[in-house]
Amino acid sequence: MMVVTVDYIDNFKKDLLHMKCTSCKKGELVPSFIDGQFRAHTCSDCNGNWVLIEDYVAWKERNPQYSFDENTHCDIDETKQAMLCPVSGTIMRKLRLSSATEHRIDYSASVGGVWLDKGEWELLKEEGLAGSLNALLTSHWQRNIRINNTKDNFSEIYKDKFGNESYDKVKELREWLYQQPNKADLRSYILAEDPYSAER
Repeated sequence: MMVVTVDYIDNFKKDLLHMKCTSCKKGELVPSFIDGQFRAHTCSDCNGNWVLIEDYVAWKERNPQYSFDENTHCDIDETKQAMLCPVSGTIMRKLRLSSATEHRIDYSASVGGVWLDKGEWELLKEEGLAGSLNALLTSHWQRNIRINNTKDNFSEIYKDKFGNESYDKVKELREWLYQQPNKADLRSYILAEDPYSAER
């Protein structure tokens, strides 16, 4: 178990003042505010943002009714390779935003910080996720993305196998069938080669 001392906290704060960008490896991370709302550190070269989730959550708690403008356009410079946390130097995890996009943001669990490449904050706003940045980082959110991806994959397999029109019809029938109290009898009727024959 790690013991957090006053010296550790002071050194951590000093490290935040002299961080180098681990994305472009050229710029300094200088204190800033995202959309003029909550604290971040922005790279002086590539314009990426380092956000401590505790700063984001504290701001959110003070501004629960605030909603971000979703009408935005973004040009994104996504970092594909693994990135190092600018504070700890450890490799950050790449987390998906949603099942609708392959885009990923970088998260340092040990520090509780998120790296947003240039344009990623605008993408979060465009996708309606800017107010849920802390939720995106949870295992529950990431698990739901994987579940949705699996459903989408099976849906595509069935569409290829049955054709779009047949798939839509059988899906509608299946949904109706599972709402019926006598679904087992209905299923037997549908699957029987001749439901009117006395022979099996």
